[in-house]
Amino acid sequence: MKKLFKIILNIIPRPFLIRLSYIARPFLSFLLKGDRFTDPIDGKSFRNFLPYGYGKQRDNALSPSTLSLERHRLLWLYLKNETVFFSAKKKVLHFAPEQAFYKRFRKLKNLDYTTTDLYSPLADVKADICDLPFGDNEFDIIFCNHVLEHIPDDTKAMQELYRVLKVGGMGIFQIPQDLSRETTFEDDSIIDKKERAKIFGQYDHVRVYGRDYFDKLRSIGFKVDEIDYTAILSVDDITRYCLAKGEIIPVCYK
Repeated sequence: MKKLFKIILNIIPRPFLIRLSYIARPFLSFLLKGDRFTDPIDGKSFRNFLPYGYGKQRDNALSPSTLSLERHRLLWLYLKNETVFFSAKKKVLHFAPEQAFYKRFRKLKNLDYTTTDLYSPLADVKADICDLPFGDNEFDIIFCNHVLEHIPDDTKAMQELYRVLKVGGMGIFQIPQDLSRETTFEDDSIIDKKERAKIFGQYDHVRVYGRDYFDKLRSIGFKVDEIDYTAILSVDDITRYCLAKGEIIPVCYK
C-alpha cells in the first residue's frame, strides 16, 4: 500500500487528487474501521491510518475519514481547546483550504468564511498570495498552512498576509519545518523534480524552513507565539490521535 500511495501522490496532480479522494474516502473508512486510532476532527476510530509522504512515507499519517494529516489534527485540537474559533463571530480567510476543515468551517454560523488559492477547486477567490485582492485590515483570522514553502517570494507573501489581517487578528501559518536546522535553505538552481523532492521534501517545494522562520515572520511585523501543543497533551493522546510530537504551531498576531 505504501508504494501505491507514493506513486499516486507523485503522479496525479493535486486538484485531481482532491476530487478522487471524495470517491475513495467512504471505502477506506469502511475497510479500516477499528478502535486503535481516533481522528479528533470527526471522532471516528480505525485500526490503522493510511501511510502518507511524497518521499519517505510516514505510517499512520492520513485519516481515512477526514483525510487529515498530523498537522491538521493538532491544529483542530488547538483551535477547539485553546481558542474561541468555534463560537466567536470572526471573518476568516483560508488559503488552500484543506478538505479536513473545509466543509466543517463552512458550516460554522459564527464565521464569515472565505477561501482562496490560485489552483484549488475549493477556492472561492482565485488569487496570488503575493498580490491579494483584499483590503487592508480585513480579516480577523487567516489560515495559511503548508503554502509558503511553495512560494518563491515568501517575503512578499508574508507582507500581504500582514496587510490583510486586522490589528489584533490571528494568523496560523504552518509550514514543513526542520527544527534541527538553524537557518532556512533554498537554492533556485535546483530544478530537477527528483532532486527537489530529495532536498526539499517535495518536488514543488522551493525551500526547507529552519528555526529562523519565526524570526522572519517577526521581521514582517507579526508577534509570533511558537506553540508546541503536543507538550501539554498526554502520551496516550499523542498516540491515539497520531500526532507528530514536537511539531510547532506558529500563531501570529498583528
